[in-house]
Amino acid sequence: MNRSLAASIGLAALLAGCATQQPWTPTVDTYGSSRTQYLHRDMHECRQLALQVSGSAPEEAARGAVTGGLVGAVGGVALGAALGNAGRGAAIGATAGAVGLGATRAVQSEAAFKRAYNDCMRQRGHNVIG
Repeated sequence: MNRSLAASIGLAALLAGCATQQPWTPTVDTYGSSRTQYLHRDMHECRQLALQVSGSAPEEAARGAVTGGLVGAVGGVALGAALGNAGRGAAIGATAGAVGLGATRAVQSEAAFKRAYNDCMRQRGHNVIG
């Protein structure tokens, strides 16, 4: 079961790597804006603030994988015991829980990052599209 949980955590971290916050930037319409001269400074500062708010997608995925793996293992033991093989049930439950919750937490972190970045830019007077 430990080997399966470790593999699940690795897989969740790999999935989280696909959802990275670094290259994404909001689309800002600068036409007619008096704030254009502050755009690059505000984008840098808002990115840093958004990272603080949302956390890192890979870190969130790892946390979700551990939690999901533990919860899945417990559920898997119960199901496996009912079907005659508690160990196999725990391994399957741990894998499913780790991958599922790990990927979910990574996606949630990415969405929180984008929302915080957009909100910050809008609060600073920029016309964010989307």
